Amino acid sequence: MLSKGLSRTFVVGDIHGAYKALRQCLERSQFDFEKDFLICLGDVCDGWPETKLCIDELLKIENLTYILGNHDICALHWMTYGKADRIWRSRQGGEATIQSYKQGLPNQHIRFLRKALPFFLNMNKLFVHAGIDPQMEPEEQTLETLLWDRTLARKALSQYDNNINYRLTAYDEVYVGHTPIPAQKPIYSSGVWLMDTGAGWSGVLSLMNIDTKEVFTSDFVHDLYPEEVGRKK
Repeated sequence: MLSKGLSRTFVVGDIHGAYKALRQCLERSQFDFEKDFLICLGDVCDGWPETKLCIDELLKIENLTYILGNHDICALHWMTYGKADRIWRSRQGGEATIQSYKQGLPNQHIRFLRKALPFFLNMNKLFVHAGIDPQMEPEEQTLETLLWDRTLARKALSQYDNNINYRLTAYDEVYVGHTPIPAQKPIYSSGVWLMDTGAGWSGVLSLMNIDTKEVFTSDFVHDLYPEEVGRKK
């Protein structure tokens, strides 16, 4: 699938309702909605106020692989059952997701999240929202590990800081989101690409060409939504 003909393959970190940031990354990379491929590492939902517009935008992409994130599964529970967990709604950005659908919840969006993959493996490159246990095959991992566990990301970050560089897994590359990093571009360490550059809060959204490693970032997301900053504190 990857980089066939004139097409390019990109990976993007956690979007968290930041439609304006997503549009900037797509525009700055000159993303081709018909030819190029996009792998999303999950958490399109929660945080900034435009989850609905984000999913609308992703649905326009013909070659999209979407990986389930922990915020997505919380939003999907609300979409499916109409019940919102109090902590998710008040402290984890769920209220912003709910409000983005005040004009109606399209069934297509529910199907979009239901079809999300727990992980994606291609040409010995693994894409997953949170992380994996390197001692287990991906299909043997629990959703708790795939969607929430930060162990792999934290090990990669610690080895980056100490200038240690050996692969933490048997894969050529592992791409993860979920764990925000203190950088405005993705960090590579020990075979792991850390893609969450903080778009869910005060950072930027990053989109990267996985072949050339060229990175396209948004403006700081809090600058794109200045009217929302006070509400998120």
